[in-house]
Amino acid sequence: MYGEREKALRKTLGRNARAARERQKLTQADVAERINLATEVYGRIERGRSFPSIPTFLRLCHALHEPSDRMLGLEDAGGLADIELALVTEPTAPAAGEHPPELRRLLRTLQGCDPGELRALRRLLAAMKKPIR
Repeated sequence: MYGEREKALRKTLGRNARAARERQKLTQADVAERINLATEVYGRIERGRSFPSIPTFLRLCHALHEPSDRMLGLEDAGGLADIELALVTEPTAPAAGEHPPELRRLLRTLQGCDPGELRALRRLLAAMKKPIR
């Protein structure tokens, strides 16, 4: 009986995390980066295959601007959950959808480049943007 409840809770958490992420037009990689997890690990949480640790769960709620009760499917309509949402929403988090997903992926890739690689890429992009005569 406990195994079935745990499985249902994992599925609920995953479904709610995915819905919140999609509402904000974020990719799994975006959320994983914000909560300091590997993208694959975050994907397992969304698919209901694993639970995050409590500190990770709290970071997830904060990153998705969702109260813990709502993420766990324990919220009743209205009431305390709305107050909790106001408490976890801080202006320090990046604005949802501030860049399209493809640009965010590119930025993550560029962060791993050394200065010489960045210069070469900048030259390549400049050459691609020049009009052909």
